[in-house]
Amino acid sequence: MEAGGPIRKFLADDHERLDVLLRSAVTPSGKIDLASYEEFRAGLLRHIGIEEKILFPASQRANAGSPHPTVARLHRDHGALALLLVPTPTADIVEEIRSILDGHNEIEEGKGGVYDDCDRLLGDELDAVLERLRTYPPVKLAPHFDGAGVSLRAEDALRAVSRRRAPGSGTSDP
Repeated sequence: MEAGGPIRKFLADDHERLDVLLRSAVTPSGKIDLASYEEFRAGLLRHIGIEEKILFPASQRANAGSPHPTVARLHRDHGALALLLVPTPTADIVEEIRSILDGHNEIEEGKGGVYDDCDRLLGDELDAVLERLRTYPPVKLAPHFDGAGVSLRAEDALRAVSRRRAPGSGTSDP
């Protein structure tokens, strides 16, 4: 993939780092390497926070208050990914996470994707936003929870997030 602008490069490089960690989180025998998985989990939650709290709001402000057309889908994916990070990891859960990330990352970093648009839209604000992305703090992880209602499949997590964000549900995209 071509380098693109500084935001695209920074966040696409982070995607690659996270992909390496996710691949190494499952051993060839199917066991979970908890150290790799927990580093991935913390990194993915930080990456989601960067986008949700800094990048998407900055791009919306720079676009006269209009969000990027893919942001609703990206919010939904982020919510589903966060739900899948709650239970104790298994090889199946890692595969479910991967199933979401494959399409999600392409929407963000593909040619003409949200990262390219942010690089283009932010203009004079680009350097300040990039610095905020770089200095975003690490995320504190909660312990895994395996109780009732925990999503173990991408389909269930996406459905749960969609229900919460449905019109009239009392919640909306941040």
